[in-house]
Amino acid sequence: MTQLALVIDLNVCVGCHACVTSCKQWNTSGWAGPLVDRNPYDADPTGTFFNRVQTFEVGTFPDTETVHFPKSCLHCEEPPCVQVCPTGASYKRADNGVVLVDYDKCIGCKYCSWACPYGAREVDEQQRVMKKCTLCIDRITDLTLPERERKPACVLACPAGARLFGDVHDPDSEVSIAIRERGGYPLLPECGTQPANHYLPRRKTRMYIDPEELVRVDNPLRKEDLTTYKGEETLDDVTW
Repeated sequence: MTQLALVIDLNVCVGCHACVTSCKQWNTSGWAGPLVDRNPYDADPTGTFFNRVQTFEVGTFPDTETVHFPKSCLHCEEPPCVQVCPTGASYKRADNGVVLVDYDKCIGCKYCSWACPYGAREVDEQQRVMKKCTLCIDRITDLTLPERERKPACVLACPAGARLFGDVHDPDSEVSIAIRERGGYPLLPECGTQPANHYLPRRKTRMYIDPEELVRVDNPLRKEDLTTYKGEETLDDVTW
């Protein structure tokens, strides 16, 4: 059986959120929409997103690095959300393995969100139904589009090429080769959900930092004695 999925390269992702905004734009105006934002500029904003990028700082200063971690529905081969849905609204397509929600059957009970170990489902507060990534199902199955455009919006928008899309059951597909040759891994395999989406690991790097570089110098010209400073206000003082 075909199993469509995303493969995300954590070594390439720069956290620009192009995938987030393109996903929001395509899906809020398409088959899966609207993706409602309520009080987006309030102190406690809420909104529905199919894709989010979480950013972490790892390591101990000064040996730290920033990791950008995109996360959406993983389109599991054994999706617990489908098993717990009391109305059958959550289902997995037999032809391509994409997990979807039938809004006409969904009663917004949130059982699926509790069952999902990845936190990939969100409630739309306007429609009162559960929503999630569809892999842009209306786009990838649209035969009127050129083949190169039959990809999720996030994949087409990524400027760094960090997102790959294809059939992970096809050993010769781009995604399968990337997983096999670059050590791709699924999230929380111990949960037994068999996530279709995979991640490519970050390559380990080592930064060599001179201790003097850790001391901030507001005006480098003062340190290098390139100017005659008599205590007057400088441009650096004003801009900082």
